[in-house]
Amino acid sequence: MPFTRRSILSVVAASALTPMLAHAAESSAEGIRALGNADAKVQVHEFFSLTCTHCAAFSNTTFAQVKAELIDTGKIRFIYHDFPLDQLALTAAMIARTLPAERYEPFIRALFANQDRWAFSRQANPTEELWKTAALAGMARATFDAAIANTELKNWIVAQQTADQTEYGIDATPSFVINGTKTSGGLSFEDFSKLVSDAGNT
Repeated sequence: MPFTRRSILSVVAASALTPMLAHAAESSAEGIRALGNADAKVQVHEFFSLTCTHCAAFSNTTFAQVKAELIDTGKIRFIYHDFPLDQLALTAAMIARTLPAERYEPFIRALFANQDRWAFSRQANPTEELWKTAALAGMARATFDAAIANTELKNWIVAQQTADQTEYGIDATPSFVINGTKTSGGLSFEDFSKLVSDAGNT
């Protein structure tokens, strides 16, 4: 999903069950979220927005094979970068990061799998739909309410997004930086695997 400077600024203005998850951040909502061997030869950074339909398509159609064949086998480390393109995506990212680190990845997969229900349904209250998913992930309502009101975490996510845009030149979601080389779009497993293979051979 391409975005404009205006869409990022709107986010800035709005803010005035996997054991292989990186344990550097287990006690901090503001830490790294990653899967796989930290010493893997190929390091993959994904930049995604939880309300991006292309990000959901990658998650729902490609990621399971990526995890089974590339992450779990030790070929790549997969590092998540929250890159919210609107206020709702920012709120969802805040909730995800408030969960224990090992629940982050399953939670965002659940949000992508049910994106139509909580992000785009005209009949549903998006906050309450997010709460239902968070409750299933084991979050208490008081923790949920504190998460969506956490200005410090909100500002941190936006600051990280700005830094990532500057460092990596991100101009669409999903985007991937594979051993320093950027590509964008909802890749098929075949295309993704080839990029990983090429990166591993350089």
